[in-house]
Amino acid sequence: MAASPSGYSRMFFKLRKYANKSQSLYHIDSFNLVIRTIWTSGSRTQLQPKVHTKSLPQMVGVVGLEIHAQIQSTSKLFSGSHVRFLAPPNSLVSHFDASLPGTLPVLNRRCVEAAVLTGLALNCTINRKSLFDRKHYFYADMPAGYQITQQRVPIAVNGMLVYSYFEGRRRDQVVTKSVKIKQIQLEQDSGKSLHDDDQSQTLIDLNRAGVGLMELVMEPEMCCGEEAAAAVRELQLILQALGTCQANMAEGQLRVDANVSVHRPGEPLGVRTEVKNINSVRHLAKAIDYEIQRQMEVLQSAGKVLNETRAFDSKSGNTIPMRDKEGLQDYRFMPEPNLPPLFVYESEASVPAGVDPAQVVVIDRLSGQLPELPSVKRTRLVETYDILQEHSFTLVVRKSTFNLCIPISPCALAELINLVESGHISSSTAKQVFQEMWKAPEKTVGQIVKEQDLWMINDKEELQKICKRIVNSHPEEVQIIRGGNKKVLNKLMGEVQRETKGRTDPVQIRAILEKMVS
Repeated sequence: MAASPSGYSRMFFKLRKYANKSQSLYHIDSFNLVIRTIWTSGSRTQLQPKVHTKSLPQMVGVVGLEIHAQIQSTSKLFSGSHVRFLAPPNSLVSHFDASLPGTLPVLNRRCVEAAVLTGLALNCTINRKSLFDRKHYFYADMPAGYQITQQRVPIAVNGMLVYSYFEGRRRDQVVTKSVKIKQIQLEQDSGKSLHDDDQSQTLIDLNRAGVGLMELVMEPEMCCGEEAAAAVRELQLILQALGTCQANMAEGQLRVDANVSVHRPGEPLGVRTEVKNINSVRHLAKAIDYEIQRQMEVLQSAGKVLNETRAFDSKSGNTIPMRDKEGLQDYRFMPEPNLPPLFVYESEASVPAGVDPAQVVVIDRLSGQLPELPSVKRTRLVETYDILQEHSFTLVVRKSTFNLCIPISPCALAELINLVESGHISSSTAKQVFQEMWKAPEKTVGQIVKEQDLWMINDKEELQKICKRIVNSHPEEVQIIRGGNKKVLNKLMGEVQRETKGRTDPVQIRAILEKMVS
């Protein structure tokens, strides 16, 4: 039942009394606005019966990814041109790459093996027979007017990527999820278009044209930017461990397109947008989260989400429209007439008679080359060394980080730690000693410390002399400290550390300096 007008009047009186007490016109106007709003809503309540509506479920995001991974190979997918980042423009272009008449593709076996290895690591089914197709579209950086890809029968299908990310206030709770890999297909990369706005012209660099790509299509089973970023991060580690892709996003070796839509659970998926060519994991998370929020706001305001291609602007943190996809583009797919079906074999025994097994791709042989994958390595670290699970993620960051052959023995490392704990050397000195141990593992910790005179200075008289010398050579700083600015004492401490090469105890030095300048 609505409150009476007199009740609102009493409320208004109290608020106005408060406003007068504060002597603020701003407060008075604000309170009047509040009361008008309350009175209006109260009047509506009196005139209209209260209608109880069933609240709709909250909208959620749906994310699928298309990832283009540049295959780590010395030559391109269908030509012998070299692959090298930052080579002079158009210096790595064969006749086939430039699509000169009469040139034919020759498949690079290394690229096929890389795709099979990746498929095995992602628990895919490897198709024993796959096909190549032409996908027609006309860009200046695609001189043939089509791309050779695998639309109908790709080399690998039906895989699974398991990934993890952290939740909780301290980000110490590991959440593990999985996403299905629909397919992995081999295809050519395009060249690069370099737009010169000042000269109103576009320059073409074909060095990248024809470089081998693996396109990995992930099903729309993720719900936010954090999940997508975690999945891509795990994929990067797997590809680096396999050696099939360096996965350096800054150099374009891994590029991500995100398909994003929103809907209410139980309803059909919404209209999706595609955010193209995202070149960092951090940008990927931001782009997806922004796009999910943008689509929700459009629908909540009775708008319509357009089926369009968008780009992520890293400066503003927004996605911006590039082109609409309402009209279905006809790529006029057709079988590639210059390439026969691609066959891979289960084992050497299954290779047809008369065919050299060394010249074909054999799955069993590649299975034996699979390294320890990041997830397995993390589990082994936790079980073997009894470390926290989150620490295992820190250790297994890159293949190069964990697989370093450490020349320092556990005993030598323990000796170094003991010297720090006992106060014989400082922590900064320990870093110097560790570097020397790396360079000369045959030397003991004691030898290095003695040769370079790195023992801690514990003689009180010597410390007094050093501090006195520093105080006498900095009269201005001493006056400032005596004037009340104690922070300047840190500068004097730094001078002592510099003169002694970090061989003093900071607590002891501070006590001596404070006594001298007081």
